[in-house]
Amino acid sequence: MSIRIPRTVALGAATLLAAGSVSFLGSASAYAADSPTIGTATVNPATGSDTELINLVTSATCPGGTNLQALVFGQGFPATGYGVTPNGSQSIYPPDAQGRMSIPLSDTMASFAQKNGFTALSGKYEFHVRCQAKIGATYFGDFVGAVWFTSPTSYTSTDPNAPVVQATTTTVTLTPNGSATEGADVTLNAAVSPAAAGTVQFQDNGAALGAPVAVSGGQAALTVNTLAKGAHTITAVFTSTDSGFSGSTSAPVAYTISPKGAAATTTALAVTPSGSATAGTAVQLAATVSPAAAGTVQFLDNGTVVGAVPVTAGSAQTSLTTLAEGDHSFTAAFTPADATQYAASASQAVPFTVTPVVTPPNPGGPTPPAPVSETITTTVAPGALVISVAGANVTLPPLTLNNDSTRFAATGPIQTVTVTDTRAGAPGWSVSGQVAPFTSGGNSINAQNLGWAPNLVSKGDGLKVTLGGAVNPANAVEANDAGALGLKSARTLATATGLGTAKLGADLTLLAPTSTQAGTYQGVLTLTAI
Repeated sequence: MSIRIPRTVALGAATLLAAGSVSFLGSASAYAADSPTIGTATVNPATGSDTELINLVTSATCPGGTNLQALVFGQGFPATGYGVTPNGSQSIYPPDAQGRMSIPLSDTMASFAQKNGFTALSGKYEFHVRCQAKIGATYFGDFVGAVWFTSPTSYTSTDPNAPVVQATTTTVTLTPNGSATEGADVTLNAAVSPAAAGTVQFQDNGAALGAPVAVSGGQAALTVNTLAKGAHTITAVFTSTDSGFSGSTSAPVAYTISPKGAAATTTALAVTPSGSATAGTAVQLAATVSPAAAGTVQFLDNGTVVGAVPVTAGSAQTSLTTLAEGDHSFTAAFTPADATQYAASASQAVPFTVTPVVTPPNPGGPTPPAPVSETITTTVAPGALVISVAGANVTLPPLTLNNDSTRFAATGPIQTVTVTDTRAGAPGWSVSGQVAPFTSGGNSINAQNLGWAPNLVSKGDGLKVTLGGAVNPANAVEANDAGALGLKSARTLATATGLGTAKLGADLTLLAPTSTQAGTYQGVLTLTAI
């Protein structure tokens, strides 16, 4: 018998009913500890229903014993485990090339539950593939895996209560940029996004450079003057101290330290004719070195040296007449004659195209007239990025109390979100969502307790849409919990490249603690497109 007590929780408004319901998540039974863990057992398929047949794939073969038996532990089953395979010879499970064994369960989880006097599977169930003697209780170790029944009929191999870990990116820059002289101050700057708490370890050619630096506001900096003369590769390794964020390592940055006292130089490259020429045309490369230091300039075409010319009065030139048809990229690299006086430098790359020779339409005949031309002008409108929703309110169904009376829960979809992009250049877009706390008078429900699973309703042919990952709600935390789980933090609904219209949706899950007071709770979900 259940008693229905009107309460509400919502995005818009939702009704919370203190009523008995099926438990979705529960605690597992204590596991028998009479056999050591020696590896993992992967559940295949990783997600499924209680009526599917499951295989357990071990991470290795047994280190001893002649037999195998798989047992399940969890709510409803004996604390000492329930056999889901017979005690059989391991020879019937031949290992694959990686030494893994695949053991099929003898029946479905639904059937195992019925044989143990219950029908509703709930929470975590742990599988042990036990290596043992044929007779007796001599155990050589267990391969262990688990599933979580998030409803009485469906399971997943991922813990739904595990904290959501957000990826970070780290970038590193150096001041001065590109190079410095020996003994000069060089400042290394790391930027961490999102701005998670943690430390950054700067590295020089893979070795630690100084002590780890605390991150503040997404930034960390270190100034050094001990970099040795020569080439360096600088990286920044971010280690998070917040379980909600992952660590990350920056892309490497090349850096050069010139001898102490060496003056910096710059090298510029000019290509004549500019932009392109027909095959066989002489192409002149002219480098200018400032200040006018003595040395040599190497001219490179797509990274291959095509000439080395001494610098005279700050300049060096070469001419090329045998360039192949197609795209080229020219650079000029200056090497000083006295590295103690001047530093090396290189020009920016200059793109160039060699086009084929056009054969006259009537070889040997009269010379055709010179071509004439017309200039065609058009305009590309800037376009716009527009986001809208099908309705301003979302009403969740009544929240229900799970059967172990630990929390309330409700699920339902958001209103369809429409994003239309007609901007020139197709820069792409990203839509994120973040919810404010649910309030009712002086009472509230923590925004961490709302999660979602994005889905794609429809899209135009010109769009490539990538959905954001599912965000699990916090486990019915109290209103004063200061965490950043669920949709309390901005989470990605979807990203896209290309132009056109996409319609997006998401299935919401809202949890609430049993201490929640009766009332009509409302929270605002803000959707932002950039």
